[in-house]
Amino acid sequence: MRRERDYLEAAHRSRELHRGFVTAAATPWEYRDYLRRTRRDDQESYFVIAAESRELAGVVNVKDIVRGPQPSGRLGYYAFVPHAGNGLMHEGLVHVINLVFLELGLKTLDANIQPANRRSLALVAGLGFQRDAETRGYLKIGGRWRDHERWSLRAVDWRATHSLGTVAARVAEW
Repeated sequence: MRRERDYLEAAHRSRELHRGFVTAAATPWEYRDYLRRTRRDDQESYFVIAAESRELAGVVNVKDIVRGPQPSGRLGYYAFVPHAGNGLMHEGLVHVINLVFLELGLKTLDANIQPANRRSLALVAGLGFQRDAETRGYLKIGGRWRDHERWSLRAVDWRATHSLGTVAARVAEW
């Protein structure tokens, strides 16, 4: 709750960046509803914080977490202006992926990305995700059903190339 004002201001600044790709909470009620969803058993959510300014740089959500014989989750994330494109989301995602694979014990993560979102496609490719499929009209964003590419990352592949010691960004878990 202490970040509500920061979040809403960052979301307002980032409306153009997010348009058509993600719907961030825009009102106090929507923000509180978002916080309620983050506390579900099948979701883990994080803020990416710029270390020097302490500003919100972005959000990372791991949703639809499945536990049991095939533990997995679905990764979602978005940056805030003016931090988009400066590497903080990459660093924050490295940290969150480490947490998800090492501490939560998930074995796979999927990320669904619209083909027009070139920055996000480059981000997941750079993190080692592999493109699995293209799905037509898969997710409804901004009131429209949109095509997405599904990218996946396996824990065994991640561990071969990353460790917790590589992270410079500060990521705060709610």
